[in-house]
Amino acid sequence: MKGPSGETLSVEECLELLRSAGLGRVAVRIGDAPAILPVNFALLDEEVVFRTDPGTKLTAALMGVRVAFEADHADPATRAGWSVLVVGRAEEIRDRSTLERVDTLDLEPWVAEAPDFVVRIRTERITGRRVQKG
Repeated sequence: MKGPSGETLSVEECLELLRSAGLGRVAVRIGDAPAILPVNFALLDEEVVFRTDPGTKLTAALMGVRVAFEADHADPATRAGWSVLVVGRAEEIRDRSTLERVDTLDLEPWVAEAPDFVVRIRTERITGRRVQKG
């Protein structure tokens, strides 16, 4: 039986897949320990944006911390799927015109009662892989 085969995705393919997803994970460091936190997200141009409340993700944004963001999809039955990784610096969006653009996106916070802080990841690198059963 032949195992799954993988292919490296172009930036354009990665962005297309990210646009089809809605849930991802932000990886940040809390002290000297890593944390991976789920977020509902959207793309604003080529940047990941999400709403959050005060806490780890907002603190990372206020400090301009470099973070990783990952979204994926997998089908256990076929062992096929994809994964996209975005690396960049987190920052809170405060500019009124940019916030108005964010408001046009289909973007809800992970927790419904979360205050309305908006964070973006200033993209430095986007990579991705697709795995298909061979």
